[in-house]
Amino acid sequence: MKMHPKKRIEIIIELPLQGRITQVLDTQDVFGYTIFSAQGGRGQEGPWQRDGIVGDSGRMVAIVCIVDPARLDGILTQIYAVIERQIGIVSVSDVEVVRADHF
Repeated sequence: MKMHPKKRIEIIIELPLQGRITQVLDTQDVFGYTIFSAQGGRGQEGPWQRDGIVGDSGRMVAIVCIVDPARLDGILTQIYAVIERQIGIVSVSDVEVVRADHF
């Protein structure tokens, strides 16, 4: 089966930034993304869990999308402009997809 190379972007941010990131993805014509609620984890400040966090500022979400490699730099530049002074992690990995027309 023919596979097509793409880039997977994963963004982990505090919930209040979710709308700003999805707005970037929408304006950059990213045709699809998925948002996951983070239940807990470990960061520079140590372990954390969603339980017991009051308000949205401590709640974390992960946003995942797959894009064409030619569009990656423009998308990342705008994402970085949103998170550069905020809590957030962005990772990019190589993936292959079956249906290239979806990305």
